[in-house]
Amino acid sequence: MKAGDKVPRDGHGSPLVVPYGGGKPKPYTRVTTFIDCIEDKSNLERYGKRMVLVGAAKQPTILNAVQGLDPNDKADKKKLDGIAEKASIVAGSKDKADKGTHLHDLSEYVDRGEPLPLCSEADLVDMAAYKLATVDLDVVHIERLVVVDETSTAGTPDRVSFYDGPGPVVDGERIHIKGNLITDLKTGSVEYGALKMAMQLADYSRGKFYDHTKFPAPDREVDGEKAWQAWRKTEFTAEEAAAAYTELPDVNQDWGLIIHLPAGSGVCTVYWIDLRAGWEGVQAAKVVRGLRSKKKVMFPFDPRVSVSADTAQ
Repeated sequence: MKAGDKVPRDGHGSPLVVPYGGGKPKPYTRVTTFIDCIEDKSNLERYGKRMVLVGAAKQPTILNAVQGLDPNDKADKKKLDGIAEKASIVAGSKDKADKGTHLHDLSEYVDRGEPLPLCSEADLVDMAAYKLATVDLDVVHIERLVVVDETSTAGTPDRVSFYDGPGPVVDGERIHIKGNLITDLKTGSVEYGALKMAMQLADYSRGKFYDHTKFPAPDREVDGEKAWQAWRKTEFTAEEAAAAYTELPDVNQDWGLIIHLPAGSGVCTVYWIDLRAGWEGVQAAKVVRGLRSKKKVMFPFDPRVSVSADTAQ
């Protein structure tokens, strides 16, 4: 892959996007990061603690590096975080994510109608289940970067799919759905993350396709920091910027689809997801992020300083 083929990102992993009206490339928040601020992470945190314990039990020597470290010391905190991460990996915390990426890749072969590469029998069973569950969906787009100016976010929905048939039950009556739907494949648990998924797809549905290759970025490691910074400071015209944006097909902003394919299960289930509730969540996330960005909300208390009577509250 050439340097210009990769989405350019800043040091935090945020995509660098030339705004629709032109200007310098600016970091847009990843959609999943943007909506993360109102997610209940209690289950994920408990899972993380369990994985650290399991990893330490599997490889007790990991704990040798913990001795003498102070959890309140800034430098030691980073070391302890690294040790905890290592223990979690030993326990297999990355296995599901790696498997999920693998299944995402295989599903693209299925949707393009291409033969699968060499894979396990379990993978073949999973892909057969995927193909059967999605037989009524016509894939319109696969893995295209979307930019949402309203929230200054960017991300890549797995699919845009066309569907014509019975939809979800609304107010006691099943409605008919015809049109393009934002569609996302999930290979992990979907038990607790429905709102987050609805927010993710709702945000995508308000965006535009963005072609980052219109503004080829140098490879920071190969071409050097000077070339990278020069690109970051480049002012692109509104006309140049507009050429990188394409309207999404007329997508449904009320409903999307979640395809749930737990790795190795051989079972695939498709769910309707309410993007109306999701968009409400996106607006709430926007408010929360705005509040968190306030620079100062707490001030020293000092009853001895003098103040003007005009400032009394």
